[in-house]
Amino acid sequence: MSDFTPIERTKVRRLPDRGKYDSESVYGILYEAFICHVGFVLDGQPYVIPTGFGRLGDTLYIHGSAASRMLRTVSAGVPVCVTITLVDGIVMARSGFHSSMNYRSVVIFGNAKLVEAREEKLAALAAFSEQVMPGRWKELRETTDAELKGTLVLALPITEASAKVRTGPPKDDEEDYALPLWAGVVPLKLTAGTPIPDLRLPPGIQPPDYAKHYKR
Repeated sequence: MSDFTPIERTKVRRLPDRGKYDSESVYGILYEAFICHVGFVLDGQPYVIPTGFGRLGDTLYIHGSAASRMLRTVSAGVPVCVTITLVDGIVMARSGFHSSMNYRSVVIFGNAKLVEAREEKLAALAAFSEQVMPGRWKELRETTDAELKGTLVLALPITEASAKVRTGPPKDDEEDYALPLWAGVVPLKLTAGTPIPDLRLPPGIQPPDYAKHYKR
């Protein structure tokens, strides 16, 4: 995994000190997230569609129904912009102007291609599963030919990418620090609740450790 060279469309311009172009930052965010937003233009109309994703090495995979307009459009080679965002905290400053959020985000540009080889398609589906449910893929029944046929998988090379990260406390105007108003950061973290069994689960089957101790 090599670092990314900033180019015209990946360079962070607003608050450039928050820009990150190293693979550790970019892939660290992709490792923790499991939802992305895919932006594309069809017949002059822009669309941004939320969807799950998986990653293998330097390739991002997205998938869905073979009837999906987004996937059919993107598979034709139209340019796409994929974004991923994690929110780590609410930054409560002493003014609305300086109030913000602590976040980590990634933007990826490129052209996706349709995955047709059976083995790569199965590997991508395993990557999707492991992205959301680490440890579960090896326990699932095998994917059927009909399921494979009904699923489109697209591969997007991660070659044009950048991250943008905000951390730390509020950055207020100097004269505002004397105001009698609490300021700071409210941390946010995605946490899992207690697993809820399927009503049709046979008696005696307990949730696996990766469900009982699920975390991102």
